[in-house]
Amino acid sequence: MNSQSSTPLLRLSLLLQLERRARAAKGDELAFLIANETFGLVPYRQAFLWSGASQGRILSMSGIATVERNAPMVAWLEKLFGAIARSDASGPRTLTAGDVPQANRQDWPEWLPPYLVWLPLGHGADVLVLARETELDEGDRQLLGFLVDAYGHALAAQRPRGLAGRSLGLATRRKRLIGAGAAALVLLAAFLPVRQTALAPAEIVPREPAVIRAPLEGVIDRILVKPNQPVSAGDVLFNLDDRRLTNQLDVANGALQAIELELRQARQLAVVDQKVRSTLPMLQGKFDQQRAEIAYLREQLARIEVRAPRSGVAVLDDPSEWLGRPVAIGERVLVVADPAKVEIQARLSVADAIQLDDDAPLRLFLNIAPERPLDAVLSQSSYQAIQGTDGVLAYRLKARLTGEEQPRIGLKGTARIYGEPVPLAYALFRRPFAALRQWAGL
Repeated sequence: MNSQSSTPLLRLSLLLQLERRARAAKGDELAFLIANETFGLVPYRQAFLWSGASQGRILSMSGIATVERNAPMVAWLEKLFGAIARSDASGPRTLTAGDVPQANRQDWPEWLPPYLVWLPLGHGADVLVLARETELDEGDRQLLGFLVDAYGHALAAQRPRGLAGRSLGLATRRKRLIGAGAAALVLLAAFLPVRQTALAPAEIVPREPAVIRAPLEGVIDRILVKPNQPVSAGDVLFNLDDRRLTNQLDVANGALQAIELELRQARQLAVVDQKVRSTLPMLQGKFDQQRAEIAYLREQLARIEVRAPRSGVAVLDDPSEWLGRPVAIGERVLVVADPAKVEIQARLSVADAIQLDDDAPLRLFLNIAPERPLDAVLSQSSYQAIQGTDGVLAYRLKARLTGEEQPRIGLKGTARIYGEPVPLAYALFRRPFAALRQWAGL
């Protein structure tokens, strides 16, 4: 067989192979085959598989694995193919720059060769577009006619799997419906009422403790109890240094003896001396005054030993820090508390403050047992914020425990305070809005 007779047979064989491969292709493989393997049957510079469904999209391009939707050439071609599809002509045809609307002609020489072969694939909205330097001859037209029918049937079989055409439109509408539903859910969730909460550092403190204060001005001599030590009523808690008072008492006793001697002598001389007799009332007054001073000093000495007014546990800091420390009258040294009477004290910072009702619920997560929160209700909140030792302005809150468990005094943790119900959007963006207002000075 000579070369002239073998060439049509080879092309016919290639046509049959392309038809078989097209019918067996799956998913995106079919779109890639249409745009690239057709070159073996009919040469071209570039081929495009375009779908008129879903606002017109290029599904595949020869020589490119993935179509870049934002590329300038792709955007221009999609507008061009849309204009061609909206024209009155239908069926396969060859187009030049003069056959398209004026708005699409300007960039034709930059992106395309002189001829564009428009080949609709079956009855769907898919089109194979071939960009060529020359027009098609009659043989190429006949071969392409058989091939595009096979491509159309293959695409129709693939269409339920979402390759192109109507499936793409349904997928797009489905995505839009899902997006709209998600947006509606987010909008509804923004108005969902949630209980406003705030976190604050908290501590277990005694309820109604006996505050032990310094009875007089002096220096701490000894602390006779340890932190959390049980004490009974009448037990000595601490002593003040008595040296100052003892010295004053010794001086007062000496002065009293001197005045008493002077008074005794004056009484003896008063029998014969009228002038000495007149001084007796003054000396008697000094004597009585000195005795009163001595009685006062003895009373003060009796008070330097401070005793527990009731039973409980001693609550104080490190006793060694109090030794030798001067104290003023009424200065707090320690407290005696009933371990069965405790409450929660929290410090809610001004930045985290929320509206709190009477008996607002509160949960305390102790540092030693965060997995077992303690339930309580708010019993007291300060009217004004007080600056703490850390320099943070905070409101002091107190809450009474509602459970049977009574934790040890001094345990610390974090309290979650529950406020009024508010919309979810307000709970999420309250802090950012407050910070924005402060930053903007509104």
